[in-house]
Amino acid sequence: MTPETVITIGQQALWVTMLIASPMLLSALGVGLLVGMFQAATQINEMTLSFIPKLLVLVLALIFAGPWMLGVIVTYTRQLMEQIPSLIS
Repeated sequence: MTPETVITIGQQALWVTMLIASPMLLSALGVGLLVGMFQAATQINEMTLSFIPKLLVLVLALIFAGPWMLGVIVTYTRQLMEQIPSLIS
């Protein structure tokens, strides 16, 4: 196995990780921004106010993006396992 192969596998793993994490992170970011703007406008400084909306949106994001996320990770794992014979030699 060459160093280029290891770097390629690492890059693919990072790309898949970014793809899988992005729906959850972006939805939490959007809700956090909206709740923060609401808190700034109403001057409500309750720390727990942003927790419940973020939790609900993360659950919804997982419900809607979960099958796609699972498909991405299964495809990557299949490709990696199919490459094992060529990586050994």
